[in-house]
Amino acid sequence: MRCFALVPCAGFGARAGSVVPKQYVPVAGRPMVVHTLKALAQVERLSGILVALAPGDDLFGPAWEQGAGPSRHRVWTAHCGGETRAATVTAGLAVLAERGAGDDDWVLVHDAARCLLRPEWVDHLIDACGRDAVGGLLALPLADTLKAAAGAGDPAAGQAGPRVAATVDRAGKWLAQTPQMFRLGMLREALATAGTAVTDESSALEAMGFAPRLVEGAYENLKVTYPADFALAERLMRSR
Repeated sequence: MRCFALVPCAGFGARAGSVVPKQYVPVAGRPMVVHTLKALAQVERLSGILVALAPGDDLFGPAWEQGAGPSRHRVWTAHCGGETRAATVTAGLAVLAERGAGDDDWVLVHDAARCLLRPEWVDHLIDACGRDAVGGLLALPLADTLKAAAGAGDPAAGQAGPRVAATVDRAGKWLAQTPQMFRLGMLREALATAGTAVTDESSALEAMGFAPRLVEGAYENLKVTYPADFALAERLMRSR
């Protein structure tokens, strides 16, 4: 069994409110993506790590130079990013195949913005899914009460913001995280079938009728998305 990591790193992250793509915003003194890759590079069972960059991205090289470690030779780059996450992952799978990855090899797709990743979480996922017929993903059972929203309110009437439309039953609901681990050939076919609208790899497999395994992750494996998330990630990183 061979495992490869694929890190989509071609987005801009408009919700982060930064002047550079959010993966290059410093967290605890280093660009966020560097923390992500250093964690993946500590997973001994990964045969290689591919970073899928946007065409013309000239920020990754200097960023990685700040944190390159002894496993740097296992980190590859390709300027193959597309307009959507699905397009970037699809292009990244093709690059991995060119580098010798086979259809039966596992690919672990991980968000560049989940910079608090720990190597043991990746090993836990590999242990849980390595013999699974489909594969799976890190996820968390939903603990909070879940609300459905409606409308944007009427600022003129002092009603800014959306209103609660309903309380949604949280039983059996999970928050998807990454890495998400699937066979290269199966994932490529699923993405080609599902199209570019899917927001994660599991969704593509689900659209084909498969049921990926849910592997309990950690609350700390948060995705840095909004400005306040950077401060939280900074505190968590420094507390280590």
